[in-house]
Amino acid sequence: MPRVKRGTQATKTRRNLLKQTKGYRWDRKSKERPARQAVLKAGAYAYRDRRVRKREFRKLWQTKINAGARANSTTYNRLIDALTKKNIRLDRKILADLAEHEPETFKHIVEKAGAIKSSPSKN
Repeated sequence: MPRVKRGTQATKTRRNLLKQTKGYRWDRKSKERPARQAVLKAGAYAYRDRRVRKREFRKLWQTKINAGARANSTTYNRLIDALTKKNIRLDRKILADLAEHEPETFKHIVEKAGAIKSSPSKN
């Protein structure tokens, strides 16, 4: 069986690997072994953080909704509960956007849900 010279294939593989590490620092951008490790680690982080991003956005939306709700004399918890009971189906992304950019519309939704807590009356 004739031997196969793989010089061109190895060069192509190495070149593609080093293209992926463009912008990395130190040996990770220019040497094959550290570059391969860096690309594997980056891929693991990318896979994990595609899921983490969804969690972080939900936390951000909850914070924005809570801020808007507190500006309308209620809390996030009471507002979400009232919206659920009134069967007003708006997701957190939309509610957060309304709370941030359309406070009048958000106030109307809070009133419609009836989430505004009544202040204790003085007798």
